[in-house]
Amino acid sequence: MTRNGNALHLLSYAFAAIDHGSLRQAARALRVQESSVSRNVVKLEQLLEMQLFERNVRGVRLTETAQAWIEIVRAHYEGLLKAFDERACGNNDANTLRVGLCVVTGRDILLRLILRFGRVYPEVSLSIEDVAQGLGQAAIRKRRLDIVFTNETGVATRCRSEVFWRERFFVLLPADHGLAAKLAVTWADLASVRLLVPAGPETTPLVSQRPEHISEHIGPAIQICSTGQATATLKVQLGQEVMLAGESFAKAAAFGSAIWKPLEGKGSFSSIRVVWLESNPKRAVLRLVALATKMANGNPEQAKRAS
Repeated sequence: MTRNGNALHLLSYAFAAIDHGSLRQAARALRVQESSVSRNVVKLEQLLEMQLFERNVRGVRLTETAQAWIEIVRAHYEGLLKAFDERACGNNDANTLRVGLCVVTGRDILLRLILRFGRVYPEVSLSIEDVAQGLGQAAIRKRRLDIVFTNETGVATRCRSEVFWRERFFVLLPADHGLAAKLAVTWADLASVRLLVPAGPETTPLVSQRPEHISEHIGPAIQICSTGQATATLKVQLGQEVMLAGESFAKAAAFGSAIWKPLEGKGSFSSIRVVWLESNPKRAVLRLVALATKMANGNPEQAKRAS
C-alpha cells in the first residue's frame, strides 16, 4: 500500500473538524472518541508535512497555508464520494445473489434458509436456478453463479466448500410393502428393490452421491425418475416402486396409501454442501453463508450429527 492509501479516511476527520470548528463536535458527529479525531488529524498533518489547524480553547481553525490547499482538495474529495455513492446505488448486480441448486435432499431446509435471508436482507434479490450435477463449481468460477447448494461430495477446486446441514434419508413404501412393518430400513433391506430417486430434467442426483461403501451387490437398483417427485410418489402409491427422499420432504409430505421409513446404519445421511468463491466481492455471499451456518449451529440435532 502506498503512503497515500489511507488519505480519504484521514480527510474525513479533517473535514469534520473544519465543518464543526471543534474536535469534540467532530467526534460527536462521527460517533467516535475525540482522541480518535485528534489522532487522525495529526496523521494527516504528518502525511502532508503541513500543519492544518491552529488549536485553542474555543476549537480549531485552518492555518493560512491549509486554507488554500483545502479549497482545492475538497472539490476532488466530494467528487470521489459522489462517484462511490453513485456506483453503489447503480450497481444492481451487487444486490442480486445468483443461487444454484443441485440438491435432492434438504430442499425444505433451503426454503427456510432463503425465506429467512429475505426477511433479514430485503434489499438483496435472489435469483435461484437448478444447476446440473458436476457443473456448479465451474459456474461459480466463471461468476455465472455466486453460490451453489449441492449434495455432491468431493473436493472443491479453487472454491470454498462447507457442509452446513446433514439430513437422514427416508424411503417411501407402499402401505402393504413387506418392509412397512419395520421401524427403519437399511440399504441391505433394499437390495432387491427398484428405488426411485426423483430428479429434475437437468439433474441426475444420488447416482454418484450414493455412499461409496455400499456394495453394488447388496444395494438397490436405483432408477432415476426425471419427471419429479409427483410422478415418483404416484408410482409408490400405485404399489409399483419405492422412493428415496430426504427427511425434510418426508416430514412435509404424507400419503394415505404409502408410508415413510427412515434409513439407518452407514450411508443413511445426505450432506448439504454450500460452495462459493472467496474472491467474490459481494457481501451478500458471506451473509448467506453465515446465516446458513448460524441456522445449522442453532439446531441441536445438526450439532449431534456433525459430531
